[in-house]
Amino acid sequence: MGLLRRSPRPLSRPPELRPPRSMWWWALPASLLVGVAVWSTGAWLLQGLDTVPAAEQISARIEAVRTALAAGAGVGAAVTLLLAVRRQRHQELTAAHGTHDAAERRVTELYTKAAEQLGNAQAPVRLAGLYALERLAQDTPVLRQTIVDVICAYLRMPYTPPREDRAEKIRAAQRAARAREPARPGTSGGRDPQEERQVRLTAQRVLTAHLRYDDSPAPRRRWPSRRLDRNPRHWPAIRLDLTGAVLIDFDLSACRVDTVEFTRTAFTGDARFDRAVFAGGARFGGATFSRYAGFEEAAFKSGARFDGTAFAGEAQFGGAAFSRYARFGGATFAGSVGFDRATFAGGARFDRATFAGSVRFDRATFVGGARFDRATFSRHARFDATTFVGGARFDRATFNAGAGFGEATFTGDNRFGGATGLEHAELRDVRVGPVTVEAKRQWPPTWREEPGTDGWRTLRLGAEPPAGPQD
Repeated sequence: MGLLRRSPRPLSRPPELRPPRSMWWWALPASLLVGVAVWSTGAWLLQGLDTVPAAEQISARIEAVRTALAAGAGVGAAVTLLLAVRRQRHQELTAAHGTHDAAERRVTELYTKAAEQLGNAQAPVRLAGLYALERLAQDTPVLRQTIVDVICAYLRMPYTPPREDRAEKIRAAQRAARAREPARPGTSGGRDPQEERQVRLTAQRVLTAHLRYDDSPAPRRRWPSRRLDRNPRHWPAIRLDLTGAVLIDFDLSACRVDTVEFTRTAFTGDARFDRAVFAGGARFGGATFSRYAGFEEAAFKSGARFDGTAFAGEAQFGGAAFSRYARFGGATFAGSVGFDRATFAGGARFDRATFAGSVRFDRATFVGGARFDRATFSRHARFDATTFVGGARFDRATFNAGAGFGEATFTGDNRFGGATGLEHAELRDVRVGPVTVEAKRQWPPTWREEPGTDGWRTLRLGAEPPAGPQD
């Protein structure tokens, strides 16, 4: 657990807590100031003394000396008071500086202790470490990114989910009881896999609970509420690096994150990103979205949900594998999008999605069908060598800069009814599967099918629209 023992970022010291300069250099200017005050007062009082009779000059000089000394004493008192204030301020700053150092030492000790707890073999101790880090991050905003990095590093540690079912676990416990031997812990470094699963689920919840952002309108009240932030637990501008992690039923819906790194991440069970906002880049290259083997939760429908998700930066899903459904309905992609070589074993829905940047689905495979109904492509969209096994639906989709389907393969239902911007699409070596009774096909007006070999057909651009949809 060496990655978890990284020293926390030191707390920044406010400028007012910096130790002041030495006060000894005030002594010489103060003495000079008193002397100047005495001399100037005496010189002012002795002006015109030559015109005074000699008998009165002595008393006048004595009075002038007394006045000058009184003025000097007043200036000296003022300087003394100023030095006392300065000394008091110095003592207060010194005390505050010591308090700040003590608080920083305490935060460092708490962080180190909590990080060490994550490396403990006992699951309750690891859970205590997670909750301690969460509280420390909530109270110390400057340490939030560091603590998030620690939790992400824990989730990136090697983990093998348990695969035995409940009946097998009962039988193993019975065999261990008959043999009077303790049951052996599972994999994952000698830790019990079920306990480790609970620890990891807690780590995921700690992250998502503080990344979820509540932007719903505030309820109407007679008096306006002063509390603008409806989720005080939200941590803004957080970066997530979960490269190669194993995540279980990961739920990042309605969360706001800066950048996310999910390269080669294994999502088991449901993966939800509905209405999430990624302010920076989002990388899912080589990620796998699959069912969770060996648990009762696997009986439920699982998949990846990105409905209404906003990708403000680049979004990369190259080589990603979706073993169940993948939903991107209403998603917004402001930057470039890459789904090249991605595999969609279940249904893939991109209906009403908005692609503002370049789009690539090169060599992607849609086994369960693809739906792009009412999707908007602002720039050129590429579907080169893409395979639509379960059919493709682009009803009323808008292609503002054209599209390329070179060497693509279409089988099953294929509907492009009402799609615009495909009059000059690239259809080089596009193959269409044999016509079946169940298949329904509706191509753009300028596309037509031509006979091919082995019952397969070829799509071409034609000057005249076809007679109608082919069934």
